[in-house]
Amino acid sequence: MVHESNGSYYAVIFSSQRTEGDNGYNLMAEKMEQLASGQPGFLGVESVRDSSGAGITISYWESLEAISNWKQHQSHKVAQEKGKKEWYQNYKVKICKVEREYS
Repeated sequence: MVHESNGSYYAVIFSSQRTEGDNGYNLMAEKMEQLASGQPGFLGVESVRDSSGAGITISYWESLEAISNWKQHQSHKVAQEKGKKEWYQNYKVKICKVEREYS
């Protein structure tokens, strides 16, 4: 979940369709979530995946700079390449500014 925020922040929406089999995906996904949570500007993450392999992961960040730094993190880059080659049939990334949040 997202930590409380005073003002706007950013959401990175990663939607994907997985390939068949785990192929080390779950272990890497756990590792990436732990690594991301320690990055400057990280606010939280939410993730869902259905039985067909379609999923959405939303990570929340304080700034575009924090998002860029995470994208360029060496361990994350390794996971990105593995995802392109082995784990995803297709994917999309959307970066959005969250202006308001309420419940």
